[in-house]
Amino acid sequence: MAALFQFENHLHQLKAEIEAFPNDASLWMIPKGVSNSPGNLALHLAGNLQYFIGALLGNTGYVRDRDLEFSLKGQSKEYVLEQIEKAHTVVHDTLSSMTEEQEKEIFPSDFKGKMVKVNVALSHLLAHLAYHNGQINYLRRMLYV
Repeated sequence: MAALFQFENHLHQLKAEIEAFPNDASLWMIPKGVSNSPGNLALHLAGNLQYFIGALLGNTGYVRDRDLEFSLKGQSKEYVLEQIEKAHTVVHDTLSSMTEEQEKEIFPSDFKGKMVKVNVALSHLLAHLAYHNGQINYLRRMLYV
């Protein structure tokens, strides 16, 4: 599946971005005019993928707490990296076993208020991952480079 390569590429980039922050506290800094810290954005991405790909497509049983993704503060880089790794494992396991026929099925939940095929939902999730990954990169460079 072509999407698997893209997801894994962006998850590797996300991991590298988090590792590049100089210390744990730096992940939770929020510059003036910005709504979310890099740490919260990373937790949001991990939760999003574990829910939409893991729970809904892979039947992992993951229960998402979206509010916690944005309210949890002060965790270590190791904790954030563990959450990214959990998301990576779920994405790999779920998408590597998906068939082309399954990609054409209707996504098991309404997606942004509409019923869409799995491949359309995956495209949206990939764009979401890339978007927030770019925000994290920009925040890191703005704050520490």
